[in-house]
Amino acid sequence: MQDTDAAPIRVDTAADLDALVDDHDRVLVEFFTEGCGVCASMEPVLSVVARETDVPVVLVNPRDDPVLVDRFDIRSVPTLVLFERGAEVKRLADGFVGAERLVAFVEEAD
Repeated sequence: MQDTDAAPIRVDTAADLDALVDDHDRVLVEFFTEGCGVCASMEPVLSVVARETDVPVVLVNPRDDPVLVDRFDIRSVPTLVLFERGAEVKRLADGFVGAERLVAFVEEAD
């Protein structure tokens, strides 16, 4: 387990998301919307994941770039997608997910 000052990274476009996914072996992306209570409750959880793993955590509001909704088949928020070497390997769309479960979700790919 890594303990750093890492924090989630907010991106606004598909191009920015692609660049981050391409630049890292593994990336966790949360698709969220403003005003989503469950999404807001995930913010501290995502901060824990960013600090305790070596995996960048990225926040994307698909309303900022509607192409993302179709491209990643976002049907509800929050949707968490784990990318490995540029490809989606798994996702969670179960509403609130606690820090322990989400860290395990990310680290299971090790």
